[in-house]
Amino acid sequence: MSNNYLPKTLLNFIWHFVKKQKPYFIVIQILALAWSLDNTVWPFVLRMLIDKITAFTPEQGNLWYYLMPLLIFWAVAWLAIDIAYRVYGFMMARVFPRFESHIRMTMFEYVQDHSYDYFANHFAGNISNRISDMTQSATRIMQLIMTLFIPAFLALVIASIIFYTISPWFTVLLVGWTVLHIGICLAGARRCANSSKVHSNARSFLTGKVVDSLTNIINVKLFARKHFECEYVYKYQKDERQKYIASLTIAEKIKVALSLSAFIFPGVLLTWYIIHSWQLNLISIGSLVLIFNTTWNIQHLAWFAGLELPNLYKEIGICQQAMSLIRAEHEIKDKPGAKELKIREGQIDFDQVNFHYLKGSKVFKNLTTTIQAGHKVGLVGFSGSGKSTFVNLIMRFFDVESGAIKIDSTNISDATLQSLRSQISMIPQDPSLFHRTLKDNIRYGRIDANDEEIIAAAKHAHCHEFISALPEGYDSLVGERGIKLSGGQRQRIAIARAILENAPILMLDEATSALDSVTEKRIQDTLHYLMEGRTTIVIAHRLSTLSEMDRILVFDDGKIIEDGNHQQLLRANGHYAKMWEMQAGGFLPDTPTGAAE
Repeated sequence: MSNNYLPKTLLNFIWHFVKKQKPYFIVIQILALAWSLDNTVWPFVLRMLIDKITAFTPEQGNLWYYLMPLLIFWAVAWLAIDIAYRVYGFMMARVFPRFESHIRMTMFEYVQDHSYDYFANHFAGNISNRISDMTQSATRIMQLIMTLFIPAFLALVIASIIFYTISPWFTVLLVGWTVLHIGICLAGARRCANSSKVHSNARSFLTGKVVDSLTNIINVKLFARKHFECEYVYKYQKDERQKYIASLTIAEKIKVALSLSAFIFPGVLLTWYIIHSWQLNLISIGSLVLIFNTTWNIQHLAWFAGLELPNLYKEIGICQQAMSLIRAEHEIKDKPGAKELKIREGQIDFDQVNFHYLKGSKVFKNLTTTIQAGHKVGLVGFSGSGKSTFVNLIMRFFDVESGAIKIDSTNISDATLQSLRSQISMIPQDPSLFHRTLKDNIRYGRIDANDEEIIAAAKHAHCHEFISALPEGYDSLVGERGIKLSGGQRQRIAIARAILENAPILMLDEATSALDSVTEKRIQDTLHYLMEGRTTIVIAHRLSTLSEMDRILVFDDGKIIEDGNHQQLLRANGHYAKMWEMQAGGFLPDTPTGAAE
């Protein structure tokens, strides 16, 4: 089953992963029933032993020979149950780690296919927390059902049958108390489930806030906002704590009700009837011991199961929250029958494209333009004019509402996302690196690249020098998001990655803005080499970088209002010429100035 078609209900979702190891789960369930026998067989054997001893007379011969069959049965049963426990333990140690890993990796893979917009609207820590919650809680649910509730139920059935052979009233009292016990548990468990669900939401939100603060630790340090962050997070911590206390308080109230029912039924009524029956010679001393021991064992199992029932509901509630990751359909996905895209030339066509982010707010309306194969095209315009959207639509980070975007006459919506994005190199203005080695970060451009190819790409990007100066060289870890490197160093690593990828379409978002002037000159030469023969789109905030572009598209309010090369646009003395005049320090301001307007 494809991860895009995972079951959306919790029961079917868990069953989907149980089926992967179905024979092993069946064996574990059978072995777990040894607990049922352990709590009912020994009182039964003890009854037979006591009754035999009390009925023994010297005329019957040697006592040990007399008891030998029963003692052999006891020894065999002991060994069999103990072996079942040990085999059960070893199988649990092998099966459940696989069960968890299957769930974790499947959810991780599914989440990876969510759109870029999805991650912009959800905390990474929250997503990670829910994947972890699902793996742990699904395991806990399976273990509670297989190793506690089913064995406890079977033990009750066996005990009821044994009691019935002695007196039906013992069965009535035992089953009556069990029904009351389960009723209290079910009533309380629903309240526990609701409070646990509320607490789980609060805990996930708190985790997201903590991760968000830690991710932006540089801002906390720059603005000296440690106390503000602590107070900000504490508001959510206080809410989580109150909901946690409420959840635990409900569980304790359930325990009080269970204690009262256990005291009245097994503690008073059943004990009185056992002694009363023995006084009337209705049961033997062995049966008396059997009923006392079995009742104690069943009471222990029922108490344990009763306490765990709210936890079962709690784990179900946590899983239901985590299922939101799976229930959220992928916003951008391959069409049925999507084919691999093979870019041969790299011509890009926008054909009557309509798109908006917010309802009633059009970004593009009937946008039509063509970028010829192998051409270098610059995109300019003030913030919000549509430059980044233009690039994002080509990458299919968003889908167009109508119209089509084509590469080499193939509608990109008919191609697989993997094949589309693997043939486009993107160098962002602020690249993010993995907390891995420098070698691994560069190799991300082409996973099968060898060390020599990685070093060659690094030399072209002029980052070999600073990498070689590091104590661990290419094996140096860069920190979360590349925090151990300067902005210019991260940019050069991103360029090396793009050089290694060697894709037919190249996109640059002011790729040299974080570099010093000397390094920028070197990198510009490398980028010119990299652009050669490739369709290249450059988003520029420094207009001087566009002087060698084949074309420049000037965006304003989602429209291409000017189209030409640098000299043509300056001669036209239009919008581009005004932006050229208002540049400060070579950079275009985010919004028009009053003079320009």
